[in-house]
Amino acid sequence: MFHDLLMQLLEETTQHSLRLFSPELALTAGIVLLLLARLCDFDRAVPPHWIALWSAMAAFALSWFYVSDFAQVGDQRLEYFSGLMVFDSFTAWVRLGLMLFLVFVITLTVLSGIPDQEDGPDFYSLLLGAVVGMSIMVGANNLLMVFLGIEMASVPSYALVGFLKGRRQASEAALKFVVYGAGAAGVMLYGISLLAGLTGTTKLPELAARLQVLFADGPTTLDNPAVRTLALAALMIMAGFAFKLSVVPFHFWAPDAFQGAAAEVGGFLSVASKAAAFALLVRLVLSVVTPDAPLREVYQTLGLGLGILAAITVTFGNLAAYSQRNMKRLLAYSTIAHAGYMLMAVAAVTVLQTTTEVDTVSSTLADRSARAIEGLLYYLAVYLFMNLGAFAITALIRNEIFSEEIDDYAGLGYQCPVLAVGMALCLFSLVGLPPLGGFVGKLFVFAALFDAGAIHGLMWLILVIAGVNTVFSLFYYVRVLKVMYLQARPAGARPVRMATWSTPGSYVLVVTIPLVVLGLFPNLFSHVANSAADALIRTVQSPVGRVGAAAVLPGDKQEG
Repeated sequence: MFHDLLMQLLEETTQHSLRLFSPELALTAGIVLLLLARLCDFDRAVPPHWIALWSAMAAFALSWFYVSDFAQVGDQRLEYFSGLMVFDSFTAWVRLGLMLFLVFVITLTVLSGIPDQEDGPDFYSLLLGAVVGMSIMVGANNLLMVFLGIEMASVPSYALVGFLKGRRQASEAALKFVVYGAGAAGVMLYGISLLAGLTGTTKLPELAARLQVLFADGPTTLDNPAVRTLALAALMIMAGFAFKLSVVPFHFWAPDAFQGAAAEVGGFLSVASKAAAFALLVRLVLSVVTPDAPLREVYQTLGLGLGILAAITVTFGNLAAYSQRNMKRLLAYSTIAHAGYMLMAVAAVTVLQTTTEVDTVSSTLADRSARAIEGLLYYLAVYLFMNLGAFAITALIRNEIFSEEIDDYAGLGYQCPVLAVGMALCLFSLVGLPPLGGFVGKLFVFAALFDAGAIHGLMWLILVIAGVNTVFSLFYYVRVLKVMYLQARPAGARPVRMATWSTPGSYVLVVTIPLVVLGLFPNLFSHVANSAADALIRTVQSPVGRVGAAAVLPGDKQEG
């Protein structure tokens, strides 16, 4: 019998699990090659960035293969590695976005010259390793994999922040990041252990059913010790997520880390880690919060608490950004504010999941929840380009003037139009001005808050706060453009000469043009986001079993 179980496990792993995990394996192969290059000293013959770039492109191609062929399995939920991981349309699209972003980041490092030839293997090994952890976060189907994915993404990030050797500011930022990150990880792990001990399972699809049975007959107030334990577990787990997302009051590491790290690393951390963390958070919320749960009021309180936390985060991020003089530090506080906007979409999903009422405008609960998740996915897609673009232009300007202070950007609007126009598009999209993609992303999030407001009026107040903050953010973003366009270049300042069709100029065009396209033609991605969100809602609520020998996978040949 043991032999049969072992053979079944080997068959499942080799024939199905490894196939679904192939993009991550491509990145792992890249890490092995980079380490061998350092060990065998052939990294001088083959530049390490080529190894990293080809492995990232291979991972992107494999991810695209599963996205394009996913129609073969429809809305199935395919569990692999004995149920530790899950593959569905939501996982496929978010993973594809991570791999695309990785290609852009590696390309930026080649253009900017960070890292140098000597440190390249170490830098790119950390970069690829972090993305492997983020990809595991996206497909986690077990509380153990939730923690493992977050830590696999976090530990390389600590080293990347302090990678600029000889810079005291970078070392201090990395140390602060490590200390706070270790504390947040410990708190989150304790919360996971409480939740697993309370429910008797670590499998995400079983959490809602276990909680429903646990509280079916007992009181659901804080007088019940089980409810208090659940509330404490939720707070501890959310503390870990809040640190990863740089949400107030767990934001304190972000400004120092972003300012101390290279702009390329700041751009990577500001986008990739948030995309993976929000994807995991949404899956965890949907796995626990169901409309027919006895803890409906507790879950609604959780959703309202997330909304309040999001409103505070947005307000703090915008207020703190207003007084910044360093571009990377300004973008760090901007990142905090945008984490708050995206958390509002998660809060809306949580509140929407706590009611079974159906109105005439939104035909079903699933439709309203799917629209909220669609808004989050669209926001993340736009955020990829506008935040990467802002950090990339900051890095390219730094290479020319050796400064990241906003006052040193004076006169660049006319001296280097491609960088100045690109920065204007990114900053206006971050504000949310039409016709750019940031406007559509915020519109989706605001629509989700409006839907949730029909269930609890507090969500409408959060919507108003979000709108006011959007207007206020215009002032500090425009201040950067004012320096670039309305102030003359000081005498003796280093000139910036970059042709529009040069390699760096072309890169700026590639990462900024999608902001206009996604703003003018939102249907190019909104139907994809809606499809992934709708599939996530349906598969989480009625999950299909684990991948086995009879399961249909993308690329399998079907007979008959």
